[in-house]
Amino acid sequence: MRLRVYFLLLLEVSLHTAVSSTIKCGRPSLPSGVERKVLQRLYEPGEDAVLSCAPGYLHAGGSRVIVCSNTGEWSTITFKCAPKSCPPPDDIAHGKAEFSDIVFTSTINYTCDEGYILNGMNTSSCMHVGKWSHPPPVCESVRCGLPPIPNYSQIIFDKKPVGNIFEFGFGGRYECGPHLVMFGNKRAFCQANGRWTEPPECRPVFCPAPTEIPNGFITLAVKRMHSYKERVKYGCNVNYVMDGLSEVECEKTGQWSAKPVCRAPCTVNIERGRILHNAQKKWIEDFEPNRVLHSEYVAVYCLNEEKECGYPVASQCVDGSLKIPECFKEPNVTNYQMWSGSLPSEIDMC
Repeated sequence: MRLRVYFLLLLEVSLHTAVSSTIKCGRPSLPSGVERKVLQRLYEPGEDAVLSCAPGYLHAGGSRVIVCSNTGEWSTITFKCAPKSCPPPDDIAHGKAEFSDIVFTSTINYTCDEGYILNGMNTSSCMHVGKWSHPPPVCESVRCGLPPIPNYSQIIFDKKPVGNIFEFGFGGRYECGPHLVMFGNKRAFCQANGRWTEPPECRPVFCPAPTEIPNGFITLAVKRMHSYKERVKYGCNVNYVMDGLSEVECEKTGQWSAKPVCRAPCTVNIERGRILHNAQKKWIEDFEPNRVLHSEYVAVYCLNEEKECGYPVASQCVDGSLKIPECFKEPNVTNYQMWSGSLPSEIDMC
């Protein structure tokens, strides 16, 4: 009887040992940044594992130790790792550094402003040791050689150059020789591609012999062709007024600038009455000569019948035309000669 009981107990222990030996813990599922390579493939119940941070990460809290339970499950993992930080990148002159973060595996992209060339690496990565993989690059200015200077011209630089090398943006203006016309860019500057802007061309331009103007004359003894920028002066006949500039210039189109116009004087077309001209009142028969120059004003007198008073109404001479205001009523001969004191120009002013 005792032998049978002993045998049953031995069998139970054997079965329990066989079952427990099949329960294992595999590699745990680990948070980001925790080293996986140092862990075993299988762990026995009751066996623990010591966690560590992978290169480029630092311990950020939680227990390093986890334990394999009898059920084949790991205890709760509280261990955390955070990526190492690299120092903030320095600004680069004439360029910029673009990045979203400065922790392990982050990348900086460097670019240069227009007209500058990047000397160095255009990218840098934050390494596991907390340092950037490459130093910041340098943005060097694009340079040009001597600018092209077309025939019959010169270039006036904005500032005094140093040697025969010009940096991006350095510029000046072109000037053509006397009586030559510039066609193309008036200014030159060193471009971002290391080349100067396209130079202009200096060409001679001539205008035909100037023509006469009505009621005027040219103050020249000999009519001839003229070069660019040359000028000719006009004048007007007596009592004609010049409208426009007296001098015209030969333009780059090969044509003269706008010629002036000689505007004609006007006659005050009334036979009887009194007028106001140049702040003086005069009877029309005493207005000698009967002439008003272009753009001048002359006034006639109208009657306000309701108030029985007179008032002046002005009219301007426009190139030989002087309109008499409609309100002016020319008196008949009798009233003009016998009753001139009752005319609108002689009674009280409104």
